Amino acid sequence: MKNLLVKTIANAGALWVAIWLLKDITLTGDNAGRKAITLILVALVFGLVNVVVKPVVKLLAFPLFILTLGLITLVINALMLLLTSWLANKFDLAFHVEGFGTAVIGALIISIVSWALHVVLPDDKD
Repeated sequence: MKNLLVKTIANAGALWVAIWLLKDITLTGDNAGRKAITLILVALVFGLVNVVVKPVVKLLAFPLFILTLGLITLVINALMLLLTSWLANKFDLAFHVEGFGTAVIGALIISIVSWALHVVLPDDKD
C-alpha cells in the first residue's frame, strides 16, 4: 500500500511539472483543492495505464525496440500519456494533452521527473 502511495505521489509530481512546463498539457479546475484532487486522480489513472497497458504494448513492439535501439520507448510513453488524457476525459477529469508532439515532450519530462522522485522518495524495498 505504501508503495502505491509513493508511486502515485511521484506520478502526480511528474505530471505537475509537465503541466507547469508545457502550455498544451492542461489541468483545469475551480480552485487549488479541486486541482490537487484531480491531479491525484489523473496520477492514479496514469499509473494504472502504465501497469496494465504499457507492458502489453512493449511486448508487441519488441521488434521495434531492437530496430530503434530503444527509442520507440519515447513513442510508447507518449501514447500512454495520450491514453491517460483520453481516459481522464471519459472520467470527467479536467486533464488534457494537446497533440502527439506535446505528448512526446511531456512523456520525456514525466519520465525524468518521475525517476528523480523515485530516487528521493522512500520505497517498500528500503
